[in-house]
Amino acid sequence: MDHFNSIIGKSPALDSLLRSARMVACTDVTVFIKGETGTGKEVLASAIQKESARANKPFIKLNCAALPESLVESELFGHKKGAFTGANVNKQGIFQAADGGTLFLDEINSLPLSIQAKLLRFLELGECLAVGETKPYRVDVRIIAASNQDLVKQIDAGQFRQDLYFRLNVVPLELPPLSKRTEDIEPLITHFVRHFAQAHSLEAPKFSKQSVRVLTRYRWPGNIRELRNLCERLSILLAGKVIEPDNLPHEFAEYIDEKAPAADAGGIPSFKLPDFGIQLDTLEADLINQALTRTNGNRSKSARLLGITRDTLLYRIQKHGLAA
Repeated sequence: MDHFNSIIGKSPALDSLLRSARMVACTDVTVFIKGETGTGKEVLASAIQKESARANKPFIKLNCAALPESLVESELFGHKKGAFTGANVNKQGIFQAADGGTLFLDEINSLPLSIQAKLLRFLELGECLAVGETKPYRVDVRIIAASNQDLVKQIDAGQFRQDLYFRLNVVPLELPPLSKRTEDIEPLITHFVRHFAQAHSLEAPKFSKQSVRVLTRYRWPGNIRELRNLCERLSILLAGKVIEPDNLPHEFAEYIDEKAPAADAGGIPSFKLPDFGIQLDTLEADLINQALTRTNGNRSKSARLLGITRDTLLYRIQKHGLAA
C-alpha cells in the first residue's frame, strides 16, 4: 500500500512534492516540512513514516507549542528523581520512548532556545541528557520537524538558532497553500463529503458547479483544515441536498459572481459556438489577457478568474507568448 495515496490531490505542485517525499521516505535523513496552518503537515509526516524502514517502530507526535516551557525539557529528554520539585520518580522522555522510530516535532519554531541547544546536540551526536543527570544517553530516532512560520525571520530576530535550522533543513518539503492548488479542491470535497456521510450515517450532499467555482476563488486562510470543516458542517446540515452558492457561509459571498452567465441543466455556463466557428488558441489568449488586465497583472488573481492554477496560467502565458 502506498500511504502517499491518502494525500488527496492532482495539482502539479502537490505531485512534485510527493515525488520528493517518496524518495525521502526510503532514507533516514532529517526532514523539515514547511507550510501554512492547515496544509496537512502532520498527514505528510505520517505518510513518510509509514513508507520508511521504521514503519513498525514507534511514531510519536509532539506539538511543541502545546507544552509549557517549564515542561518541554522533561517531556523530551526525561528527568531524574529529585531533579526538581515534584520529580518524585525517574521519568523516561519522549526521545527514549521513540528509540528506533520517528519523532515528529510540529511547530518546532515554538521550542525555547535552551531546548534548541539540546536538540542540536542530539542531531549532531545522537545524545540526550535527562534533567538532573550528568551522563547522557544515546538513542536512535529519526526527526521530522515542521513549522508554519518563516524560521529565517525568527533567526534574524534571535528567536531560533541558525545552526539548528541548518541541521533540520537537510531535506525541506514545502506544502503549498490550498489557494495555489485549486484543482485539488473538487477531489478534496468529494473525499470529505463521502467520509462524513459514512461517519454520520447520512446521504452525502452534492456541490453544484457554481458552488465549486466559488470555492476555487476563495483564498482559504485555514487551508485544507478549513475546507474539511466546511464539508463536515454542510454534510450534516444539508445531507442529500445540492449545495448552491447561496448555501455557503457569509465569508464566501464576495466570491460569488452575480454577473456569471446562466447555467444550463448540467450546471455548466452556456456558450454557443458561432456558425463560423472560433480559433480556440486565439480565444484562450484573449481571455488570459482580459484576466491579466482586470487584475492589473496579478497572476494569482487572474488564475482564480480563469478557474485554473497559477502554474497552469504561467504555462499558458508562455505557450501563447504573452507579455510577462
